[in-house]
Amino acid sequence: MGECTAWRPFLEQWSAEWIAGHDPEKDAPLAPEVVRDTWLGFAPASETEVAAAEARLGRRLPPSLRQFLLVTNGWRDAGNFIYRLAGTAELEWLRDTDDRTWIEVWEDLAEDEDGDEDGEEAFGVQEAKVLARSLRLFLEGDAAVMLLDPDDVDEDGEWAAYWLASWSGEGPERYSSFHDLMRRQWVSFHALRKPPGATRDHWDTEVERARCEALSGAVDGPLSVFAQAHDYGRERADVLSVQMKAMLGDWRGHVASLMWYCPGNDDLLLSPLFAAELLPLLVRQDQLAHPHDLRPLPRLKEYAPAPVRALVADYEARAAEPGFWLTFGGPEFDAAVHAVADRLAGKPAFQAPDEPPNRTGPIVVSLYAGGGPRPEADPLSDPAKVRAARAALCDEAWPELHAALRLWEPVCEDHIAPISLFADPVLAQMITPDRGREILATSRGTGPGLP
Repeated sequence: MGECTAWRPFLEQWSAEWIAGHDPEKDAPLAPEVVRDTWLGFAPASETEVAAAEARLGRRLPPSLRQFLLVTNGWRDAGNFIYRLAGTAELEWLRDTDDRTWIEVWEDLAEDEDGDEDGEEAFGVQEAKVLARSLRLFLEGDAAVMLLDPDDVDEDGEWAAYWLASWSGEGPERYSSFHDLMRRQWVSFHALRKPPGATRDHWDTEVERARCEALSGAVDGPLSVFAQAHDYGRERADVLSVQMKAMLGDWRGHVASLMWYCPGNDDLLLSPLFAAELLPLLVRQDQLAHPHDLRPLPRLKEYAPAPVRALVADYEARAAEPGFWLTFGGPEFDAAVHAVADRLAGKPAFQAPDEPPNRTGPIVVSLYAGGGPRPEADPLSDPAKVRAARAALCDEAWPELHAALRLWEPVCEDHIAPISLFADPVLAQMITPDRGREILATSRGTGPGLP
């Protein structure tokens, strides 16, 4: 962290945004002094107080914790589930506190497990050892703890830090220092509460910049920004990144993950992006879903707002009619795409089944006794040959589809890739991950919000 003064601006921003995100109807009341001073902390500890804590514990505290205490001697609301951090007088070894039950639980888990034949420790053994020697940082929490391990020290003198929650389903999560653990708590607070303030504004600006770069043909940079913004709870980043990830492979999984929790996201469900791009994909994904796949479509039919349920019902009714025509975008782009897709769909290779028909009746063996040469087997009865024929046709048609991208336009500001192409089974086979990246690397679109 550097000098102790580096904590102050970070903690001041944390305090201001925590207060801004406080919901008086759901959250416990803020202490009057917190509101008055816009400060979740306390007065700074003195060097004497820090030294006294070190003497009592028998160890010099790691730099980032030491510096933190010299800025605030304790802290309120260290994330969503830790309500108080200890000050100098309250720091204790976990084993010497009433919270030593955490150690006992993990020791019991370790006793219930056996090591493997290679001599590796059973599950829980190492975790129990870490807890047994750790420094307790928290005073109050929602079945969650923050700890420091004095036996895991880096070259800067920082102790490894741990976050552990009984309800998480995970073991202790390791961080390289107290500073890094506090940073993670800060990010988690933003992901859950989404408070107004400089942090939210910063990531919204970054997401918009990355969106424009993506439309200009950048790929990895925007994906990195969207991933970071996701950690801070910026939902627009998820909508944008899913489109790019879908082009790079596994469109069904990415779209299903995005849409699974969407019944509460009215902005997305009522947007042109949903009607034009996501809904056709959801219907197609539902048709292809395996028994254990996420199936967002039935969930939307039950829980989405009434206008969305009506939209879904209307689309499914139209899709069930003979001669239904998928739409991929504006008239010019749509015509160019259909010129490719419809031509390929008419080829025998794309009309042949993907796999041989299942035989459920008795096997009948017949002998060929025609006297002439044995008739050659139909090549389209061999799935491998079908796939090879389709791949060759796709290779031949790909340049034409790629050229059509110059006609593509986004339907709204959150639309950055022509993902509705995957709703067509022929085009879904043509657009491999490499070709999807080629699409993303192509500058595209003249619609809303393009620079």
